[in-house]
Amino acid sequence: MAIIGPGGRPVTSGNGKEPAAAASAYIKDSSLATFAADVLEASREAPVIVDFWAPWCGPCKQLGPVLEKVVNEARGSVRLVKINIDENQEIARQLRIQSIPTVYAFRNGQPVDGFMGAIPESQVRAFVQHLTGGAAGHDHAEDVLAAADEAFAAGDMATAAQAYAHVLQDEPGHPKAVAGLARCYLKSGDTERAKQTLQLVRPDGAGDEAIRAVEAELKLREQAAGVADRMSELLAVLQAEPDNHQARYDLALALDAKGDREAAIDTLLEIVRRDRKWNDEAARKHLVTLFEAMGPTDSRTISGRRKLSNILFA
Repeated sequence: MAIIGPGGRPVTSGNGKEPAAAASAYIKDSSLATFAADVLEASREAPVIVDFWAPWCGPCKQLGPVLEKVVNEARGSVRLVKINIDENQEIARQLRIQSIPTVYAFRNGQPVDGFMGAIPESQVRAFVQHLTGGAAGHDHAEDVLAAADEAFAAGDMATAAQAYAHVLQDEPGHPKAVAGLARCYLKSGDTERAKQTLQLVRPDGAGDEAIRAVEAELKLREQAAGVADRMSELLAVLQAEPDNHQARYDLALALDAKGDREAAIDTLLEIVRRDRKWNDEAARKHLVTLFEAMGPTDSRTISGRRKLSNILFA
């Protein structure tokens, strides 16, 4: 066990650095600025283990990987937060950390258990089992997927992709995780990686709604290739030829490629209104692909389907 002297510096020390927290949806590094959110608030949803370590601490390098392994295997029933005391001496002072490694466990915003020193893996497992009431190892894939979806919606592609990948590590081929990771690649513009990712889905998940949605999105990207830069040209053509359905169809593709999906839907609906049979019902079929890509609960899908029905059955 390494002893901390005055000012937070080691009395005895090793060399090298402990590896950064492993890429995991359940493990993160924290600091004074984020401690309240990462530990106190997070512990109201699941127990949070806090590992106080330092780069110069040899025992920390023994304990850290063991903690990460056991926490990852717990699949969300417990979280791990790592605090480098060299960079966060105020936290160490407030919590009266006298030696490292020191591990505290928090639940509902309060410390409830802990230990000091690099204990064996068997003891770490017992510690986690006691903390979780035996729930460690329970499948929390849905919780991780929900967190990944939240991160995706917030535009945090790195966190989302990491969480989707973690589910796939535990459950290879999980359709919603495959679809989520593929969507992350699509969002970054890497359609090839998105296609490759879709191939990872297990056989029984190929028809999953989330997989179909990404496949539809890929189809839309491919169809829109080459028209995104023709917006002005297509608008000019339609100004002169309002019944040029091909130009209007291409305009819908261009609008969608530019991110204006609602305008693309309205443009396709206008084709259906003017000539629903045009080009073997190409506009209606493309609308169906758009609805599938967005999913049945998307407000644009609901509105678009209602407008399409009003036109078709008026």
